[in-house]
Amino acid sequence: MNDTHKLVTDLSEQVSRLVRDELRLAKMELTAKGKRAGLGAGMFGAAGITAFFGGGALVAAVIMLLALVLPGWAAAAIVAVALFIVAAVLGLAGKKEVKRAQPPVPRQTIASVKADIDMVKESARR
Repeated sequence: MNDTHKLVTDLSEQVSRLVRDELRLAKMELTAKGKRAGLGAGMFGAAGITAFFGGGALVAAVIMLLALVLPGWAAAAIVAVALFIVAAVLGLAGKKEVKRAQPPVPRQTIASVKADIDMVKESARR
């Protein structure tokens, strides 16, 4: 019985260490995904700021330039469409970055835990 008790104690210690290591790995993986999601969210913010300031800075100058050859309302409509296109491109780039961070599941850690469980099961069968 003494050998069995020692084996159970060793197994318990190894499982505890393994769980701690896997939790550390999961934390690192989720941190990396969080950074990618933050980058995508920042790009969304940049898209909004660009649309806002770009609209304010360029609208007046371009509308005035186009108003030399077109009615003022037509010049304003053309500039607005161009600004919306720029905002859409930036928004899609931000969406792509956020999507690359999805799903926020530590896939590598899950695969590693499954391999560890399989190894423990195999060892227990012996």
